[in-house]
Amino acid sequence: MWALHFPSTFIGWLLFLAASMASLAGTGLSAHSNKITFNKDFNGRHLFLSRRLSSLSKESKIVSVKASLDQKKHEGRRGILKLLNVGVGLPALLGSGKAYADEQGVSSSKMSYSRFLEYLDKGRVTKVDLFDNGTIAVVEALSLDNRVQRLRVQLPGLSQELLQKFREKNIDFAAHNAQEESGSLLFNLIGNLAFPLILIGGLFLLSRRSPGGMGGPGGPGFPLAFGQSKAKFQMEPSTGVTFDDVAGVDEAKQDFMEVVEFLKKPERFTAVGARIPKGVLLVGPPGTGKTLLAKAIAGEAGVPFFSISGSEFVEMFVGVGASRVRDLFKKAKENAPCIVFVDEIDAVGRQRGTGIGGGNDEREQTLNQLLTEMDGFEGNTGIIVIAATNRADILDSALLRPGRFDRQVTVDVPDIRGRTEILKVHGSNKKFDADVSLEVIAMRTPGFSGADLANLLNEAAILAGRRGKTAISSKEIDDSIDRIVAGMEGTVMTDGKSKSLVAYHEVGHAICGTLTPGHDAVQKVTLVPRGQARGLTWFIPSDDPTLISKQQLFARIVGGLGGRAAEEIIFGEPEVTTGAAGDLQQITGLAKQMVTTFGMSDIGPWSLMDASAQSGDVFMRMMARNSMSEKLAEDIDAAIKRLSDEAYEIALNHIRNNREAIDKIVEVLLEKETMSGDEFRALLSEFVEIPVENRVPPSTPSPVAV
Repeated sequence: MWALHFPSTFIGWLLFLAASMASLAGTGLSAHSNKITFNKDFNGRHLFLSRRLSSLSKESKIVSVKASLDQKKHEGRRGILKLLNVGVGLPALLGSGKAYADEQGVSSSKMSYSRFLEYLDKGRVTKVDLFDNGTIAVVEALSLDNRVQRLRVQLPGLSQELLQKFREKNIDFAAHNAQEESGSLLFNLIGNLAFPLILIGGLFLLSRRSPGGMGGPGGPGFPLAFGQSKAKFQMEPSTGVTFDDVAGVDEAKQDFMEVVEFLKKPERFTAVGARIPKGVLLVGPPGTGKTLLAKAIAGEAGVPFFSISGSEFVEMFVGVGASRVRDLFKKAKENAPCIVFVDEIDAVGRQRGTGIGGGNDEREQTLNQLLTEMDGFEGNTGIIVIAATNRADILDSALLRPGRFDRQVTVDVPDIRGRTEILKVHGSNKKFDADVSLEVIAMRTPGFSGADLANLLNEAAILAGRRGKTAISSKEIDDSIDRIVAGMEGTVMTDGKSKSLVAYHEVGHAICGTLTPGHDAVQKVTLVPRGQARGLTWFIPSDDPTLISKQQLFARIVGGLGGRAAEEIIFGEPEVTTGAAGDLQQITGLAKQMVTTFGMSDIGPWSLMDASAQSGDVFMRMMARNSMSEKLAEDIDAAIKRLSDEAYEIALNHIRNNREAIDKIVEVLLEKETMSGDEFRALLSEFVEIPVENRVPPSTPSPVAV
């Protein structure tokens, strides 16, 4: 990894230096020679240097002196090459054959032992160097044409007779042992370590000089800065978001406005003995505006602001997360008073000791350090910790206690008034037609979060631009809601049995829902496929479904079974289709909740489901202990079946008693493919009287106000 950041110019400098030294060494040799020739043996292993003598009449003593001078030059050059031997690559660059020959002082040309004795007897040997305890000899001898040769001879052993013959012939001989090469081994070791040391030193210098390195190990350029906090710091936050940009969560906004006022004017609160909250925990479903509130606080408070995600604390190395927590709070104390925002704190704040959900020592150590920093022995005066999560049920109890998180603010999905305010905020920069009413849009979007509503208006604006319109109309709003809830629009079915069956199925839902007291009003019936559905029937609740009665829940079961009832009555029981699979799944779950959770059955007002089994954590549901008896389980199943059977019988009666109205509505629906709720109720009123509680006055959209 480091080699990627190392500058290539340094390696080029090394190569240039090595080539230069080799060139200088070669130049020194040629300066003292009359004529230089390079010969290479056929094996290609080594290069050796031979010197052509200018005169054949020179005496052997003079030749011996010149050979000794050449040997000293070779030794001097060998010392330089040892210093440059910094790895495997440099000897290859300098010529591996010549470097090896000079290093060992051994020629690549060989002579047999018998030939050596013959040359010795004839007086042609001038000098002998003995190596490896006298088993190898490097001989300088005169050839037949009086050229000086360096030859290698393998000796059977160094005998006294051979040494005596050297003395008799007045031959200069010397023995070389392994101790003389100990210095070269040291130089080789130092040379092999030189390149890694230079590389590491260069990386260290680069890390100190890198932009943002801050001149030492604390900077981002330092390769071992694992324990440094990754929090984003803003001395003067400029998020571009204020409390005016936050709507639909008035209670949460009021709590944070108090925190901001405490930071701006602390004397107003300290005068009566109040202290600033140490921590505020934002809890709510995804998309409800928790992070948006944090941005608004940063923009309003005007104090230093740290922001970090809970997942940025945890690493594969144990102890790194705790080190980052310490570093974060150290920086926060240096800039107090300040705000620290930790998003998705459940990534590090899970319950300790459960062994469920991937718990490990690293996460627990990080959590312990976080608990200590928030409210430990030293404390953290002047630091407000704001955290956000949508999984408050799995957080450790020590993290939730007062003194760490003094306030827990619930940011839930907005009600109809909150949705209207959110639509005004997100629609302030958009153009609407006169037929668009934000109140109607808010009424049609129960359960939508702030992010859903922002996405809704953005999708409507995209559709308007695609269709070449200059303003957003109610048509784009309707299509955007359908697309978000049900999916992309599919190809309309051609006339035939399938289209007729889908029409009766959807009208069955609308009829049974409208004629059952307590059901939500029909908003639209359509045969346009969306997602996996071949047709859709939309209902609008009269008010926010915060508290739902038993009558309303039962009416929804009846309305959900209306499609299957219409298929059975109109086409016969053998012709029922799989189109009601999703309806049956929904009404079965609703009936089970009525029996086991809400206590709305003849079993009694009991909560028959373990709290762990109702947890949103899949592991907790798997580990939940089933404490009910077999008799109670049978009673629950029987109660669910009675609810479903009773609702299905009511749906069948609605279809049988209103066959004429159904046929008329289906005829119009097949022609128009989409029918509004007002048109449906007008047609149905011609054949049957709608219950009083289900009557809805015709909608008259009011002009949009943004």
